[in-house]
Amino acid sequence: QAQLVESGGGLVQAGDSLRLSCAASGRTFRGYYRAWFRQAPGKERDFVAAISWGGSTVYYADAVKGRFTITRDNYKNTVDLQMNSLRPGDTGIYYCAVDTTIGTFTEAPSGYEYWGQGTQVTVSS
Repeated sequence: QAQLVESGGGLVQAGDSLRLSCAASGRTFRGYYRAWFRQAPGKERDFVAAISWGGSTVYYADAVKGRFTITRDNYKNTVDLQMNSLRPGDTGIYYCAVDTTIGTFTEAPSGYEYWGQGTQVTVSS
């Protein structure tokens, strides 16, 4: 059975960097977009970034453009999110996910079938 496991979260100060990693097991997800979402307390789960199977196409939420970078290593079956210049508004639980439909991209959480358990990121001011 496919499983996603996130790691790398923590407590940092504004301006610091963190690198999140999502390791997949049980499936290679060949051809599928993989993405990161985040959820702040009391708010809905929001799209952060996504990357195509080959890594040539990436999407970012406006709030993180220029600060976050998503990459994937299909050999290791991992997807990373490098987060720089972190802000208190970046605080939340970060989830990695795999798109439901091969080759397509959506920002809607409903379009993703597999989810990790999440990793907490807290940015203090």
